Amino acid sequence: MEEKIKEEIRQYGTPEKAKILQRFFKTGKGEYGEGDIFLGVSMPQQGSIAKRFIFLSISEIESLLRSPEHEFRMVALLILVYQYEKGDTQKQQEIYDFYLSHTQWINNWDLVDVSAEHIVGTFLQEKDKSPLFHLAQSAFLWERRISIIATFSFLKKKKPKTTLAIAEILLSDSHDLIHKAVGWMLREIGKRCSTEEEKEFLDHYASKMPRTMLRYALEHFSEEERKKYLSKKEY
Repeated sequence: MEEKIKEEIRQYGTPEKAKILQRFFKTGKGEYGEGDIFLGVSMPQQGSIAKRFIFLSISEIESLLRSPEHEFRMVALLILVYQYEKGDTQKQQEIYDFYLSHTQWINNWDLVDVSAEHIVGTFLQEKDKSPLFHLAQSAFLWERRISIIATFSFLKKKKPKTTLAIAEILLSDSHDLIHKAVGWMLREIGKRCSTEEEKEFLDHYASKMPRTMLRYALEHFSEEERKKYLSKKEY
């Protein structure tokens, strides 16, 4: 069945769009997405295909996820998200375990962003959050991104504690994609939970935060407030 879904994904791809995506997702030598292969399929098309093949078995999903083609991995993850949403407790446990044992193939920011919140974050909503702290200290870039993006699920329930703790761990991270992700989640704390809690964090850490992280966190603030926090940044 996975060959049928692969063929369907391929038929929507275009060389022109593939070239654009390969540049956008930094697939060149030394870049974060080095070697990733794009077919040039749009996200709406991938989502539609995933919904039509939601019945795939976990072994078929694994075969799809282990593919070098980016869109195959994306569709595999979308199917997992849809199955998780519809699954019972046992099925959700199976998908969560499978996800964390296959992070090697969840290896670009869009793959993390469509899945981490809905699988890892949702699963850990009322459970021990220690797996996220282990991920936050991983040497693997994408596991670190999973750790912070997964907490979006908590923010939608107005629970910022874990996000703030993970953000603190990732303050000194060297990668721009972590700076952007942490700044995004800090911004969401201010928008969804408590502006005061975000400001308290910024009051303490703004001078130490990477500039990109700080700018992302400040996007919903007034110009005056942005200038105040940016003036604290150490150079």
